[in-house]
Amino acid sequence: MIKILLLSDTHGYIDDQILKYVIQADEVWHAGDIGDLKVTDAIKNLKPLRGVYGNIDDAKTRVEFPEHNRFKCEGVDVWMTHIGGYPKRYDIRVREEININPPKLFISGHSHILKVIPDKKLDLLHMNPGAVGKRGLHKKRTMLRFVIDRNDIKDLEVIEFDNR
Repeated sequence: MIKILLLSDTHGYIDDQILKYVIQADEVWHAGDIGDLKVTDAIKNLKPLRGVYGNIDDAKTRVEFPEHNRFKCEGVDVWMTHIGGYPKRYDIRVREEININPPKLFISGHSHILKVIPDKKLDLLHMNPGAVGKRGLHKKRTMLRFVIDRNDIKDLEVIEFDNR
């Protein structure tokens, strides 16, 4: 059983409120638009981190993190990318592969809108944690946490902070 904290779109912002949840997780996953490696360095000082770069990330970040990160966590096939779209509207960059070889959990960021959507056609769960940074059009800062227990994704929680 692994406790995951999923966040995205920090845009260079990290604070003690976020780090409080980092400490409670077993692993942290960042779905891109990191904004400054000080964010991921602060997380890595506390917990293991998996991530991808986003469209605002610089060359240094793109060297450290891939555009796509596909991995197994317990028995769950996970695919994380920053710009991925949503069920029935997947981005052109992932559409062909996701239809041929769908993961069990597909994670993206970019929109700054928290969504968790089951894709019944592809038998996968899509998660977008929204944005936890202070830049962008979003009004609420959000993250997700959940548990992966063997093949199960469970105990999903929305973490919501005060207005930006």
